[in-house]
Amino acid sequence: MESLAACEGSRGSRRKGIPMPEQTPPTCADDPVASITEIVARARVAQATFETYSQQRVDDVVAAVAWAIYEPERALALAELAVQDTGLGRVEDKVVKNQRKTLGTLRDLTGAPSVGVIREDVQLGITEYAKPVGVVAAVCPSTNPAATPANKTLMALKGRNAVVISPSPKGASTAAMLVRYMHAELDKVGAPRDLVQSLAAPSKPLTNELMNQADLVVVTGSQRNVRQAYSSGTPALGVGAGNAPVIIEADADVEDAAAKIKQSKIFDYSTSCSSENSVHITDTVYAEALAALRNQGGYLLTPAEKDRLQTVMWPDGKLSSAITAQPPGKIAALAGLDSLEAREADFFMVEEEGVGPEHPFSGEKLSVVLTVYRYHDLDSALDRIQRLLDFQGAGHSCGIHTRNVEHAHTVARRLRVARVLVNQAHCFGTGGGFDNGLGFTLTMGAGTWAGNSISDNLSYRHFLNITRLAQVIPPRVPTEEQLWGNYFERYGR
Repeated sequence: MESLAACEGSRGSRRKGIPMPEQTPPTCADDPVASITEIVARARVAQATFETYSQQRVDDVVAAVAWAIYEPERALALAELAVQDTGLGRVEDKVVKNQRKTLGTLRDLTGAPSVGVIREDVQLGITEYAKPVGVVAAVCPSTNPAATPANKTLMALKGRNAVVISPSPKGASTAAMLVRYMHAELDKVGAPRDLVQSLAAPSKPLTNELMNQADLVVVTGSQRNVRQAYSSGTPALGVGAGNAPVIIEADADVEDAAAKIKQSKIFDYSTSCSSENSVHITDTVYAEALAALRNQGGYLLTPAEKDRLQTVMWPDGKLSSAITAQPPGKIAALAGLDSLEAREADFFMVEEEGVGPEHPFSGEKLSVVLTVYRYHDLDSALDRIQRLLDFQGAGHSCGIHTRNVEHAHTVARRLRVARVLVNQAHCFGTGGGFDNGLGFTLTMGAGTWAGNSISDNLSYRHFLNITRLAQVIPPRVPTEEQLWGNYFERYGR
């Protein structure tokens, strides 16, 4: 085996943005620096070739990789392996997620310019040229071990970049299968396989080294990983935790709201960070809304049952993995919810008034447990919701069910969130929907409120460097009156 010094020497020869020579560096299997150096070097060679592709060839590569996860048999195989190895979620829902997110993302990418001139403003004399960012480190969670890496890979490839996936250890087998499928499709279009790679045995040291050597890091998952990405020294895009609150107003279609909340809450057993974690119901329709949620399969716990469930969910003050993304029947058994109604429930509801560490149900639960709040007026509801988001879920999103568009605008004006969804099933809308204008993604920025560098849905444009050609245009020099006229009128000179 090569010495550690030799391995470090191969790493030191690499410069971000400059392709490595057409050779394979030495392999030092016991050294994370050397093993990542080898992977990244192969990615740089592949990316240097990919960078020469025309827009049509790039789009062929993107379509090929999309088909790798969308094809029905593969979508099913990936979903089955994901549930088998992570123990999270439901197979049939992961199939839907694999296909729906891919279909929507490919729709967004189709026809979008990402090679050569992508915009020209004759009036300003500006021409924009798209350039790759290089090698992307895609850090992905166990909750969506196929859909999330596929989504990031599609966007990165659209910008002619190479991708190295760092899956969670539980999701490594699913990521490996996904990459095998992608390689088969890359072979069809004659593109280098090393455009997409995955860490076979991911670990913190390997992931940290990958973050260090890549040109861009994109992290979805734990806030620990997000913080590590931002401190890696490499440009990074990370996203905040979800804890989505949803409002039911007096004028809402209560039955429709309940149906959408149920549909979203139980999907994949709430693996999505966008699943409703709390519902805030105005007192004038509180009883009606609770009845509608019960009719949708929700079970409202008694205070004693709530205490038992809290003990099971937070046995040591931290959310238990035994509850995360599990079937409702298993949760009922663990919490000793013995009634027939509880055992047959599709999701559970607990009434709450407080917010913060002393009220754990006010936080993100990643389970089919919905916290129910009652409010008297929208202003007070928004005050409490902001406190709830400040506790967990800062900047992410909020929903409202209402027929009053102005009330929806009030929510958007008041809350420090990146998205407000109106009359929608939350987990199907925040990451892009076929019936809303948000871009399809599984990576949703929450802005500086959550310590994120973006507040929009991750898109292919985040994987582009842009060169701007500036030509001479007629001068645009303003007069003092144009700039300060109104100011002078109000305040004098």
